[in-house]
Amino acid sequence: MNLEMLLSVLLWTATGALLLFVLMWVDSLFTKYKDLEEVKAGNMAVTTRLVLKLAAQGYILSVSISTAYHLLEAVIVSIISFIILLVLETLTELLLRRFAGLDLDQGTKAGKTGYGLLAGSLHIVGALIITACL
Repeated sequence: MNLEMLLSVLLWTATGALLLFVLMWVDSLFTKYKDLEEVKAGNMAVTTRLVLKLAAQGYILSVSISTAYHLLEAVIVSIISFIILLVLETLTELLLRRFAGLDLDQGTKAGKTGYGLLAGSLHIVGALIITACL
């Protein structure tokens, strides 16, 4: 591996990590509770959802980086994919609340692990669908 390739890997990795941090922070603005406070308090439902959400975002970022020719392209695709995932999550949660009586945010905050697992799984499924289109 030459120096140019090594620097490129470091730049893409650092950019990906920073973007993942920013996307997770933005996502936390749309969450009706404080993820990290709930994790510190031992709420396994929130922890489960957060881990699956992180995995979904990481997977989208990984696919966008591996398919992009330029770093800026990977960043733009990741941001657009994040927005699509956020919209899909919101719509799905609204439908579940309306037709199934499941309030995933409330149930997750209340510590119901099944709610957190379902909510996090929606992120994974959304990521798989989105990345199939990349």
